[in-house]
Amino acid sequence: QVQLVESGGGLVQAGGSLRLSCAASRNIFSINAMGWYRQASGKQRELVAIASSFAGTNYADSVKGRFTISRDSAKNTVFLQMNSLKPEDTAVYYCNINGRAVGDSRTDYWGQGTQVTVSS
Repeated sequence: QVQLVESGGGLVQAGGSLRLSCAASRNIFSINAMGWYRQASGKQRELVAIASSFAGTNYADSVKGRFTISRDSAKNTVFLQMNSLKPEDTAVYYCNINGRAVGDSRTDYWGQGTQVTVSS
């Protein structure tokens, strides 16, 4: 089964930067989109940024101008550069890839989550 492995989370002061990475354990083809979501304590999971193969990139209003998503489809890797971090960005961040992998019936793949904590 395909697994997505995330890295790059941690503790940072407000105004700082972090770069999240997410890599698939094996090839995913026919990728429709690669994205990042987050879930703060007591809140629902929300979309942070998405890079669609057909509709370009899209960001949550709260992160526009501060976060940048990039992808390397050939390497099944997606990144999230987070600048000017705020305490309200504190959450568990999950990567997602929508596509297909040989021998795996799923079309949505999720990472295990990485904690981002921004101190004030």
